Amino acid sequence: MKKISKILIVSISIILFLVSCKESSGKKQKKDTNIENEKTDIKTVAVLNANLATESDLIALGLSSELIAKIIAFRPYESMTDFNEIIKGKDTEELFKKIFVPFNLNTTAEVDFKMIPGIGNRIAHEFEEYRPYTSIKQFKREIGKYVDENEVSRYLNYVFVPVELNTSTEDDIKSLPGVGNRISHEFIEYRPYKNLAQFRKEIGKYVDKKELKRLERFVYLK
Repeated sequence: MKKISKILIVSISIILFLVSCKESSGKKQKKDTNIENEKTDIKTVAVLNANLATESDLIALGLSSELIAKIIAFRPYESMTDFNEIIKGKDTEELFKKIFVPFNLNTTAEVDFKMIPGIGNRIAHEFEEYRPYTSIKQFKREIGKYVDENEVSRYLNYVFVPVELNTSTEDDIKSLPGVGNRISHEFIEYRPYKNLAQFRKEIGKYVDKKELKRLERFVYLK
C-alpha cells in the first residue's frame, strides 16, 4: 500500500511539473510574440526639414520665439553646419531627432554623418563606403544590408542623393527633400537643360529666390 502511495505521489509530482513547464513555455511564447508585435508596430517619425518647417511646426518643438524668428530669417540652410550655428547652446542630440537639414550623401564628410541621431562609426562609414550614389534606391539597397527597413526609412529624413537634371527619373526627383509632384513635373518639363542658369530661369517661375536656392543644392548637370 505504501509502495502504491509513493508511486502515486511521484506520478502526481511529475504531472504537476509538466503542467508548470507548459505554462511557463506558453507565457514565454506570449511574451516573445508581444515583443515581436511591438517591433512591428514601431513607426518612423518624420523629422522636420529646417528649411521647410512652418512657424507653427517650430512652436510645437518648444523653441523660443526669438530662436524661431532667427531660424526662419536665415533660411535656406545649405548645410547642417549652417543650421548648427544658429541653434548653438541647445540640446542638439534631442533636437536633431525632430528637425534637421538633410545631408548630401555624395559630399558630406563621414564624421558629419554622425550628427544624425543613432548613427555611430560603423554606419557612418557605410554611408561613405558606397559612394557615389546615383539614386536613393541604391542607398536603400546598400544600407539595408546592415539595418532593418524601419531604420533605413528613418535615415531618409536625414539624407538625399542629388539628381542629374536631364536623366533622373521622376521618382528620383520626388525623393528630394520637399519636392512633390508639381515641381518634379516642372523639372522634367524643361529638359534638356544646357546649364544651371537655364534651370534657375525656368524653375524660378514657380518658386521664390530662397526656395530656388534650396532646390539648386539638389541638382547637377553632366
